Amino acid sequence: MVQRNASPGKKQTGYWCPNLVTALVHSLPQSPRKHSLKFGGRAHLTSCYLTLLTVFACFSMLRFLYLWQPPAPSSAGDGCLPSTTVSSAVSTSASPWVQPLAPHHVGASNMTALESSFWKQPDGAGFVGCIEFSPAFHQESVKVVAQREKYLMVVVNGGLNQQRNQIVDSVVMGRVLGASLVVPIMEKNPIWEDESEFSDIFDIEHFKETLKDEVRIVSSLPSTHVMFRPIEEKHTPLNASPRWLRQHYNGKISREGVLLLRGLDSRLSKDLPDDLQKLRCKVAFHALRFAKPIQELGMKLAERMWSQGPYLSLHLRLEIDVWIRTGCLPGLGKEFDAQIRLERKMHPNLLTARGAKLGFTERKMAGLCPLTGAEVARLLKALGASKRTRIYWAGGEPFGKQLALASLMEEFPQLYNKENLATAEELEPFKKKASSLAAVDYLVCLNSDVFLQSHGGNFGRVMQGHRAYMGHRKHIVPNKRQMIAHFMNSTMAPAEFDETIRALHEERDGKPVHRDINSFKDVLAHPIPECMCQKPSSTSVQ
Repeated sequence: MVQRNASPGKKQTGYWCPNLVTALVHSLPQSPRKHSLKFGGRAHLTSCYLTLLTVFACFSMLRFLYLWQPPAPSSAGDGCLPSTTVSSAVSTSASPWVQPLAPHHVGASNMTALESSFWKQPDGAGFVGCIEFSPAFHQESVKVVAQREKYLMVVVNGGLNQQRNQIVDSVVMGRVLGASLVVPIMEKNPIWEDESEFSDIFDIEHFKETLKDEVRIVSSLPSTHVMFRPIEEKHTPLNASPRWLRQHYNGKISREGVLLLRGLDSRLSKDLPDDLQKLRCKVAFHALRFAKPIQELGMKLAERMWSQGPYLSLHLRLEIDVWIRTGCLPGLGKEFDAQIRLERKMHPNLLTARGAKLGFTERKMAGLCPLTGAEVARLLKALGASKRTRIYWAGGEPFGKQLALASLMEEFPQLYNKENLATAEELEPFKKKASSLAAVDYLVCLNSDVFLQSHGGNFGRVMQGHRAYMGHRKHIVPNKRQMIAHFMNSTMAPAEFDETIRALHEERDGKPVHRDINSFKDVLAHPIPECMCQKPSSTSVQ
C-alpha cells in the first residue's frame, strides 16, 4: 500500500484507510466454500464480493488523495503576493529562511554628507522576492513527486558556497530527470579536513518540506533500491542543458533505477527555462536554511554588530591558496612573494586557466587579483567610510596573518571577525568545521548594512543575489579593472583620486540589475526578472 512520507516525530493523521483495508482483508473467510456451507452459501459469497469492492474503493480513494494536488493559481494580477494554496507559487515566499535585521536609518546629524551617503541604501525600485511557477510546471509536479522508481544521488565538494551551488543544481537536475533526489552527500574537504554531513550544515527537514511540491527528496535510498548498483557518471560537461541531461541520463536512470553524479560544479547551464531558474532561487533563498546551531550563532554575532549601529561586512580573499590560484602576489615583501612563487611552481595545476599566460602586472591591471588590505582601506576611504566605521571581515586566515591586515586596521581600527566577536565557548562546537564557520560568516555578512567583496567567487556572487532578494541591501562590487590604474598612479592628487573612485562605483552599490535574457549570468547573483517582481508603487529605501 502506497503511503505518504511523514516527517519524523510527527503524528500521522488522516490515514484510516490502510488500517481499514487490513481489517477487511483479515475479515475475509479463509475458505469461502467451507464457510458457505455453514452460513448459507450464496448470501455469504455476495457479502465477500461486497467486502472486496469496499477494499478496492478504499484503495482507489487513497490513491486519488495521494496524487491529487489543488489547481495551479491563476496567473492574473501582478504575481507579487504569495498564494496560500498547497501548490502555490511559493507558499513560503513571504518568509525566506532568514528574516534579516533591518538596515539602519542613518541621519546626517553626526556625519558628513559623504559618510551619510556611504551608508545610504540603494533604491530597490519596489522589487520583492516573487517565485511563481507556471501552470504547466505545477501539472508536471504532480507526476514528478509521485514517482517512486528513479533516484538521483549526488556527491558535492569544495567549500561551503561551492557546495551550496552544487546542491541547488542537483535539485534542478532531479527535477529535469523526474527523479527523487537523495539528500546530497558532502565529500570530505581535503584542504580543511571538514567531515561535516548535510545535516550538520543545513536544516534537512526544512529542505525537504520547502521543496516537497516540486521535487521529492528522501534521506536515503528505499529498501526497494538499496541493493541496486548505481550508474556512476563523473564527466557531465560544463554548462549542460536540460535537453542534454535528458538525452544522456534519462535512459540510464530509468533502466537502472539509481544514478550517481559527481563533480557538479558549473555542470548545469546557467541559461535555463524560467521555471527552473525560479526553482534555483527557491532552493537557495528558501530551502537551504542553516542548521539551528549555526543559525543561532550567526544571528547572535550579527545582532552584536548591529546593536552598535550600522556596520560593514567585508569578504577578504587573502588566503594562501587564493594567491597561488590567481597567479597574483600579496604585496607583503620579497620574502612572502618568493614563498608564493615557490608554492605555485610546486603545484602548477592550481593556477587557474584564466589569465594563465599573463604576467603578474598584466593580471593586476586586468582586475584578476584580489584587493590587498591596503587597497581595501584606500577604496573604503574614497567611498566615504570614516575611521569609526565598524567592519566585520569574513574569510580564512590571511597569508601573512596580522601583517596582511595591518594597513586595514590602521585606517579602520574597529575590525572584527568571528574569533574576536564570539566567545571561546560559542566557537567550541565548530572546531575543525570550516563549512559551519563559513556559514556563520555568511549570516553576519547577509545582515550587514553594507557588504564589500575584495575579489570575485561563489561567496560574493550568492551574497549579491541574496542581498538583492532581501530588498537590495547595499552591495559594493569593486570596479577593479578600471580603478587599479588609479591605485598605481602615485602622482594623482588625493581629492581627484577619491572623486574618480566614487564615479567608478556610482552604479555598483546593489541597485536592481536585470539579468539579460538568454544570458549565462547566474540567476542566484541576478534574480531579476525570474525570481523578483515589482510592486505597483515603488518606494526608495532610505
